[in-house]
Amino acid sequence: MAGIKTPFAPPVPIETTSTGTGSGLDARVIVFNCECHTYEQVVGLFCQYIPGMTSSKAFELAWKIDHDGEAIVFAGGLTQAEEIAAKLAGGGLRVAVQ
Repeated sequence: MAGIKTPFAPPVPIETTSTGTGSGLDARVIVFNCECHTYEQVVGLFCQYIPGMTSSKAFELAWKIDHDGEAIVFAGGLTQAEEIAAKLAGGGLRVAVQ
């Protein structure tokens, strides 16, 4: 069989990266609908405090919160999730970290 090449694709390792710091535990920040903020206010808070957030993604999340009652707005390390939740709560949003 020398000279015959068999096509072979080695498996590609899947890398998982954490965006958080501290304990490294995965956590989610959930924002709940409260009927007390405008879309503009919510989008502004998301863009200000959530890393990598764009205004279009923030609007999609605000719409989901308005229509579904809640949405996960961040997933990452526990310490970072707690910091983001505290900032969003400081802006008057109803939040939880899970």
